[in-house]
Amino acid sequence: MSLEAILSRLDSDQNDARNRLLEFLAIPSISTDPDYKAEVRRAAEWLRDALIDLGADAELRVTPGHPMVTGRTNGEGRPLLFYGHYDVQPVDPLELWHRDPFDPAIEDDVIRGRGAADDKGQLMTFIEALRAWKSERGTLPNITFLFEGEEESGSPSLVPFLKEHKSELTRDLALICDTGLYAKDRPGIVTQLRGLLGEEIVVRGASKDLHSGSFGGIAQNPIRVLARIVASLHDATGRVTIPGFYEGVPELTDELRAQWDALTFDGPGFLSGVGLSAPAGESDRTALEHIWSRPTAEVNGIRGGYAGKGFKTVLPAEAAAKISFRLVGNQDPLAIRDSFRAMVREMIPEDCTVEFHDHGAGPASHMDTSDPAFEAARQALGQEWPHEAAYIGAGGSIPVAGYFQSILGMDSMLIGFGRDNDQIHSPNEKYDLKSFHLGARSWARILDAIS
Repeated sequence: MSLEAILSRLDSDQNDARNRLLEFLAIPSISTDPDYKAEVRRAAEWLRDALIDLGADAELRVTPGHPMVTGRTNGEGRPLLFYGHYDVQPVDPLELWHRDPFDPAIEDDVIRGRGAADDKGQLMTFIEALRAWKSERGTLPNITFLFEGEEESGSPSLVPFLKEHKSELTRDLALICDTGLYAKDRPGIVTQLRGLLGEEIVVRGASKDLHSGSFGGIAQNPIRVLARIVASLHDATGRVTIPGFYEGVPELTDELRAQWDALTFDGPGFLSGVGLSAPAGESDRTALEHIWSRPTAEVNGIRGGYAGKGFKTVLPAEAAAKISFRLVGNQDPLAIRDSFRAMVREMIPEDCTVEFHDHGAGPASHMDTSDPAFEAARQALGQEWPHEAAYIGAGGSIPVAGYFQSILGMDSMLIGFGRDNDQIHSPNEKYDLKSFHLGARSWARILDAIS
């Protein structure tokens, strides 16, 4: 049967598809709260049964936490892995919801409920595409499924599970539907994800807080030392000054730069939405480069001394800062950590000490778009949406894509249909009916093109 028959089936089956999603959304699978353990398992069982209904071999897999749902079809063609997560965020503050978050409903062309966009609605676009595929062709592509129940609680079981079942899960390419459209009616394929390094530094001076009238000027002030360290992280042009920081940072290819330029991203408009106007990063880089392809060093928190109401003339005994680094390309987070710590130690004066606390380190992920599947998928998306798809970056981190590279040795194609106003992790989360329907049609086109 032709692709058009599958797309027509998706069009005619919209009401049933929505009802299936509403049923899935009604299960309060909050993975971070032990009180919902049974509900998380119920969501896993629901998803397993949905895969079995498609004709896949599927089962729940025990982990120290919530179960994994795995499955496999007996189809032919290029072997693919599809990943999603069935757990959801807590719903607090409940009073800000306009309706019960686990009594989902369709309101004004959106599906409203916790998990609608993150990630139940997204993963169901793929399931619905396969349902229509099976109905029209009688078979399925060669798909292995991996659905996680701990993504919203830090994925503690994921890495051990991937390592233990590496041979079972390794395929040619992974597909992930947990991202969004680049802009209204313009899809994107995320091909580069920044890594993350977290560091906390604690500078200590005297054995106790000191009176500034008695000790000011003669005693070292840890806040002053810390402020000098923080100020030294960037030069006047916005470049990070840590020795060796830019080793492994690639330049954009001409083709990718042309795609990004064609997106006509409004940097000033992006900043104006939060009351700002002037980019503060490297002065010779575009706004999209700042967000997607350039590394950063940012102070996320700072403490020391007296910060309560009123005033207290004190020299604090210690001061601390939490600093994060977004990494790109082949930057080595451990090498950067060592260089950062060495730089800080050199700035610590006599009578002060410094202590470091590790808050995680993960490299960036960069997908090899020379694989013909990427261009085939980009073309397929452009056939479904009003605007051509682009290869885009992600300012944040999606750890599972990095784990698929480092543990399973395969790239991921990250395609999603969420919108900026879906309010994921917030009250009144929603997923547009258009995203749900065109998302399913998009996956049908992509699978037809690459499988």
